[in-house]
Amino acid sequence: MRARGLASSFAGAGAFALAVALLASCGAASDRAQTSRTTTTRAPVATTTRVEATTSAPATTVEPATTSPSTAAPTTPATAAHAVTAPPATTAPAPPPAPAPLLVTRVAGIGGAQQVITVAAAGYGTSIATVTAFEHDTNGWHTAFGPWTSYIGRNGVAPVGAKREGDGRTPSGVFGIDFMFGVDPDPGVHFAYRHITGTNIVWDDDPGSANYNEWIDTNVASAGARPEPMDNTPSYDYGAVIAYNDARTPGLGSAIFLHVSHGSSTAGCVSLPTSELLDLLRWLDPARSPRIAIGTTASLTA
Repeated sequence: MRARGLASSFAGAGAFALAVALLASCGAASDRAQTSRTTTTRAPVATTTRVEATTSAPATTVEPATTSPSTAAPTTPATAAHAVTAPPATTAPAPPPAPAPLLVTRVAGIGGAQQVITVAAAGYGTSIATVTAFEHDTNGWHTAFGPWTSYIGRNGVAPVGAKREGDGRTPSGVFGIDFMFGVDPDPGVHFAYRHITGTNIVWDDDPGSANYNEWIDTNVASAGARPEPMDNTPSYDYGAVIAYNDARTPGLGSAIFLHVSHGSSTAGCVSLPTSELLDLLRWLDPARSPRIAIGTTASLTA
């Protein structure tokens, strides 16, 4: 009995010790489990942080591609266009400048002419002038031809009344047209046309001659000393006699023509290229009392 009691006591003590051991062991396991759970809980947080960092990087990179062009792109051009096309409310367009009056309307001495050719030099001494043809109709004056550049006397234009024979100047003033002529046949003009048939046709420019400042056929009349040959190409292929010194006053000048240019200054005539000259010759009509006004621009409008 004592032996069994001791055994029983030992058995009880062993059981108690085992229970204590088990309790201690479960506590350690519990602590490890708790520790494990705590570690496991923090691990996802770290993982979440990495995922967010990873997610935010692509979002920044992809964002421009995912931005809708339909909302942003049209806005800037539309606003810019509006800013450009909308003028300030207080801005008013400037009125156009008034057109300059035609030269012909400022030329004195043209009378009832309905066709006027102006030959305007910039000043005295220049052998270049501007030729413009004007026409008057029911609507008033308008430009018919030009402005064209022409050659005049080698010493320019002479002041009114100052032209002299052989001075190399073109007379100033307003003149009519006497007749037309040419080495070539009549190109279809309204004025009387004289054909230059050979060397027998000359112009008398001898102030001492009875036929001074006249067209002469030497087969039938005398032309005085050193007459001007009219059989002269290309200058006299076509031409018109400007009615200067019709009174044939000796020494005031002779043989003043509107003729074909030879590319340089003249002895006192007005010259133009063939195509331009023919435009004028065909246009001039004696029924419209044409006039040619020659001078500096200042003298023509004085």
